[in-house]
Amino acid sequence: MGNLLNDVSDTALWVATYRATESKRSDALFNDHLAEYLAGERGKEIAKRMEGTQYARWSVVIRTYVIDNYIMQLLDEGIDTVLNLGAGLDTRPYRMNLPGNLHWVEADHSRIVELKEEKLAGEKPRCRLERVKIDLSVDKERGAFFTKINAESKKVLVLTEGVVPYLTPSQVSTLAKDLSSQNNFCYWIVDYFSREVFKYMTRKKIVKQMRNAPFQFMPDCDYFEFFLQNGWKERETRYLGQESRKLGRAIPAPWWAKVLMFLFAPKDQSKHPLLKSNGYILLTKK
Repeated sequence: MGNLLNDVSDTALWVATYRATESKRSDALFNDHLAEYLAGERGKEIAKRMEGTQYARWSVVIRTYVIDNYIMQLLDEGIDTVLNLGAGLDTRPYRMNLPGNLHWVEADHSRIVELKEEKLAGEKPRCRLERVKIDLSVDKERGAFFTKINAESKKVLVLTEGVVPYLTPSQVSTLAKDLSSQNNFCYWIVDYFSREVFKYMTRKKIVKQMRNAPFQFMPDCDYFEFFLQNGWKERETRYLGQESRKLGRAIPAPWWAKVLMFLFAPKDQSKHPLLKSNGYILLTKK
């Protein structure tokens, strides 16, 4: 095998492998019955060789659970469209209890869309599913696409799961402003990483493995202030460490990190910085 990742699309195979592993557990937080089939042997090989496998697997599992819960919450608040940008091998339209009239739009590179259309041809989604082949880095194409979805919808949730970390701050700023300009785009679920986690994600060994899909997003200013400056405000943040603690799924960490966590823990351990080092933000319009 040559490069571990040929491009950012390969991260979809990596993530699907972890979802497949979780689905086989007796205490699984979700059942993604299609993940293993979609990930294939390539996904398994990536997951096997990737640095920090235990932490990455934990992160994917908890984030999937968190986002599932956000979606169900917002369905109760009347969203009629989910716009999943960089959808990868996500199978929520097939595995979640979604209303049949929900419009779910997956946007991704042609390679991923074609893979899903081929492999899932015999599967029936639970809502009105649409897939769109698009290069979201092309401004004119992206703008026309957003305008179309906005005109067809009344209340849109935008989902960018595991997408923003691979973009530069400038690209995220442009994306945020483009999304904010659409009057019916009401909510946006986006990744959060502390500076400490970003340093971990950009260590030399990881950078080498991820050279074709590098982690790039860390704003100069406060993370939440960055989105506020670009048209979006925080409504809620669910930190993976805190959610994991509630679920009885400990954060995988080396022994020395556990010792430091114990020695320097605040009296209320639920407020330990490590528990708030990454998560998912639910944003609304400013």
